[in-house]
Amino acid sequence: MIGTAMLSIAFPQDVWHRIFNFTDYGELLALVHNSILAGLVIGIAGGLISTFVMMRDLPFAVHGISELSFAGASGALLLGLNVVAGSLAGSILAAALIGALGVRARDRNSIIGVIMPFGLGLGVLFLALYKGRSANKFGLLTGQIVAIDTPQLSWLLITGAIVVFGLALIWRPLTFASIDPEVAAARGIPVAGLSLVFMLLLSLVVAASIQVVGALLVLSVVCTPGAAAMRITRSPMVAALFSMLFATTSIVGGILLSLGSSIPISPYVTTISFTIYLLCRVFGASITRRAGRSASEPDKVRPEAEHLRSHEHA
Repeated sequence: MIGTAMLSIAFPQDVWHRIFNFTDYGELLALVHNSILAGLVIGIAGGLISTFVMMRDLPFAVHGISELSFAGASGALLLGLNVVAGSLAGSILAAALIGALGVRARDRNSIIGVIMPFGLGLGVLFLALYKGRSANKFGLLTGQIVAIDTPQLSWLLITGAIVVFGLALIWRPLTFASIDPEVAAARGIPVAGLSLVFMLLLSLVVAASIQVVGALLVLSVVCTPGAAAMRITRSPMVAALFSMLFATTSIVGGILLSLGSSIPISPYVTTISFTIYLLCRVFGASITRRAGRSASEPDKVRPEAEHLRSHEHA
């Protein structure tokens, strides 16, 4: 009784009602079938590319692309054009700049650091000039559950198909170049060309993800699932499968939980995604401890043996 009372004081009933409201849930569910299909597409494409984002250490690049994608989407909103097309244009421009000019990690981070505030500033300017519904402005930053209409869904389906097909074509050389770029280049693999193609595919995923989760929290779709999957497996293929499962669960689960509430979809998606990551981290740590325990004895003996061997040679 005391615990329930304290919980109700900390979280008033109206707050819980705003966060979780399942009144007329069945009727509302029929209104978001486009969003659920979009979530499935983004989950598959985003989860698939997420493992490469983590292998290539590109979370910062994702954020840079999302800012310019946000600028393109807000500019299209201001001009009355297709928001998805504007988002795609901004993402592709950012990816092309990062891929072409940022060959080395230091150059890439510098370029991203320049692009991010520029894109965010442009987006804020366009939204300030836009005189339409405030929900449209807010949705570009934090996502909208009912923002996906049939034309936008068609764009997303085409985008997802391009990303999945493109990654399937370059899967083996891209995996090699992501794990060991120096050796891959020495064996004749076009590392720079693969990097540019990958950045363009990444830009498509970022632009698509913004339509559901918004520009500010796109990392939860394109980075967190891959980071979680790589905690529980070392195989790139298995990690990609887990990553797609995690991304799809986060997005579709976020849509279903946010249905009927007055809260944007992004907090639900990010919370599910972060919870999955924590569980994978705990599970991965337990696997590592068990593996370390089984190999502890050889690891203790090996340094002593090498020490004795060095004395014998001396």
